[in-house]
Amino acid sequence: MPKNKGKGGKNRKRGKNEADDEKRELVFKEDGQEYAQVLRMLGNGRCEAMCIDGTKRLCHIRGKMHKKVWIAAGDIILVGLRDYQDDKADVILKYMPDEARLLKAYGELPENTRLNEGIAGGLEDEDEGAGDDYIEFEDEDIDKI
Repeated sequence: MPKNKGKGGKNRKRGKNEADDEKRELVFKEDGQEYAQVLRMLGNGRCEAMCIDGTKRLCHIRGKMHKKVWIAAGDIILVGLRDYQDDKADVILKYMPDEARLLKAYGELPENTRLNEGIAGGLEDEDEGAGDDYIEFEDEDIDKI
């Protein structure tokens, strides 16, 4: 039988749970960067995001973040814009929920941006109508049946 020449299994590849994300300082956008909210994940290290400037862009997750920082629909991210392709961008940073709230408080994100939601927008509307799915019958209606 061949000898195992690796240095460990998948637990080694996962690495240690580094808790340095808790106390990092807030990163603001610079020239050539924009804030965006993830609309949906596309797979293959890509996602579709709506940038704050109103443009929907196809974003590529950089290799340093790939399989280390998990991005889901509704997350606030910082993207680097491309000079030669306006409809594509590169994900530079994912903001934690508390950092996203701070950005909104500082006025970096517009007030109509919804945070902590699955898909950028549509969850609250569905929840409001959920209570109206039943029909109330009076005693007289049941007697007629």
